[in-house]
Amino acid sequence: MAFPLSPRKTLKLRRAVLHFYDASRRDLPWRRDRDPYRVWVSEIMLQQTRVAAALHHYARWIERFPTVQHLAKARAQSVLALWSGLGYYHRARRLHKAAKVIVREREGEFPCTAEQWRQLPGVGRYTARAIASIALGEAVAVVDGNVERVLDRMFGTSDDRERNWQRAAALLDRARPGDFNQAMMELGATLCTPRAPQCLICPLNDWCQSRGAEAPKPQPVRKQKQLHYALACEGGSVLLVQRSHDAKRMAGMWELPEINVTHDEPIATFRHSITDSDYLVAVHPVPGALIQSLKGNARWCSRKRWEKMALTGLTRKVLRKLAPAT
Repeated sequence: MAFPLSPRKTLKLRRAVLHFYDASRRDLPWRRDRDPYRVWVSEIMLQQTRVAAALHHYARWIERFPTVQHLAKARAQSVLALWSGLGYYHRARRLHKAAKVIVREREGEFPCTAEQWRQLPGVGRYTARAIASIALGEAVAVVDGNVERVLDRMFGTSDDRERNWQRAAALLDRARPGDFNQAMMELGATLCTPRAPQCLICPLNDWCQSRGAEAPKPQPVRKQKQLHYALACEGGSVLLVQRSHDAKRMAGMWELPEINVTHDEPIATFRHSITDSDYLVAVHPVPGALIQSLKGNARWCSRKRWEKMALTGLTRKVLRKLAPAT
């Protein structure tokens, strides 16, 4: 299947996309330089995470681990503690593991190509190409959810997922690959949005087949669950338990003790969402018998201590509201 745009139209499209990016791109901290480490960290954080949620975590991360050497030397629990709240903790573990590979096996040298980046833990096709194009200027195209939506609207939806990678490669501005890739992602995130695309001001309006929102896709029904947690306080400390290191989710993370359904009035209730589930969380005063049952599997932690621990995002949310100040 031939590419639908002539070379002349393709060149005009590239110029329009880059002009949009130069004039309208968001001022994001990882765009202020082309440091491979910072670009890499940002790309891992942005996997399945909104930009707004990643911004605060990115700033704290760079302050604590300003270089790959600092990250490689860190304890796993310190890495997870700083990641707490972003979810999908396997990303942090793989980022930490990859930092050790770079420092110990590559003597601190970052990969030079997208193919080399793909050899690191946690770096797939999209991430490798994003880093290589943005930080290293390699002329490789990227396709994430935003770019895929832009291309589908421009040229029509294809059942062949590889087709959009071919389309992206054909459109790519090889002189400014990093900027062009970010421009396409920016278009999808800010103008070519799923439900309310701003077609009239989109720089791709002249080339777009759809010029409008697609029919809403049916969304899977979200699971509704209830959780009950115990909050025990003693002398300014709270009681926490650690998940098993071989747990399927959030292995090794610290959290409040979960208890069976209780008829006691909760101290507070919270709403919390993870992937496909919405939780109604009730926090109760801890029964004395629970403390006895947790011997060897629990720890009393002061605020100064738990703020540095690898807590689940829900636990951190609860403690910041309910835990003693000192």
